[in-house]
Amino acid sequence: MAKITYIAFDGTETVIDVKPGLTVMEGAVKNNVRGIDADCGGACACATCHVFVDEAWTAKTGDKSAMEESMLDFAENVQPNSRLSCQIKVTEELDGLVVRLPESQH
Repeated sequence: MAKITYIAFDGTETVIDVKPGLTVMEGAVKNNVRGIDADCGGACACATCHVFVDEAWTAKTGDKSAMEESMLDFAENVQPNSRLSCQIKVTEELDGLVVRLPESQH
């Protein structure tokens, strides 16, 4: 399992053990993390699972695909560390990952 910390816009932290092979979005949805809407169910067809990856983890979460970059155009307040959580596959190496949630997904 990989411990992932989801930090809501208001600073509330939720720490969840997520099984490798799932995505960061799936870990959030399965554990009712508020702030991850995941309207498309993880198909990279919306931007409602937008997160900000903690700077210490950006290299470990991999590169954004062209599709992910395109979908991020629909998100608000996109930053260099913005990712769609449906595109971050959980591995043992991501144990300790920290992601911050935007104020709104719409």
